[in-house]
Amino acid sequence: MEKLVGSILLGLVLLSCTNRQQRLPFLGNPIVKGQDTLYPKIKDFTFINQDSITVTNKTFDGKIYITDFIFLSCPTICPKMTVEMLAVYHEYQNNPNIAFLSHTIDPEQDTIKRLKTYSENLGITGNWHFVTGNKENIYQMATESYFMTAYPDAKEPGGYVHSGGLLLIDRNRHIRGVYDGTNPQETKRLIADIALLLKEK
Repeated sequence: MEKLVGSILLGLVLLSCTNRQQRLPFLGNPIVKGQDTLYPKIKDFTFINQDSITVTNKTFDGKIYITDFIFLSCPTICPKMTVEMLAVYHEYQNNPNIAFLSHTIDPEQDTIKRLKTYSENLGITGNWHFVTGNKENIYQMATESYFMTAYPDAKEPGGYVHSGGLLLIDRNRHIRGVYDGTNPQETKRLIADIALLLKEK
């Protein structure tokens, strides 16, 4: 009997450890205040999407979202990133708790009309916002909220430097994962991590 109880307790401990391991980390440098550990949150933002609708942080209240930074004339990694983002979209497009957000880093060229045409060509029917706005605000969001790179550079192909990551943001505006947007294996990991995050209360 004692061996049986011991085995059960050991099993519960192992299950508890497994559950803890299944929780996604919070990314960014935390601030410790007393007994509280505060992780960075995505700052407030206001942009316009492909349907000429204002998109703010409140658009994503209570939702998990996946975000990236691209530009439509990008000759290098953006098309690959969009293919991988699209794979995630197809997996979760009917889930009302999941949304997608792509920022153009070339707002002068990527007009609302161009973003609309682009989204239609991808077959997007909802839940994926392609946004534009003031370029300095976009760059600031990239670097200060998402810890990503985004800036013009005439020496680079297409005239811009930007990170190729897809970021997973939780319901409380915390970054919970960063994934290589050109790697299909990373996309599979992102899809699995979204499923984990959906289970969090």
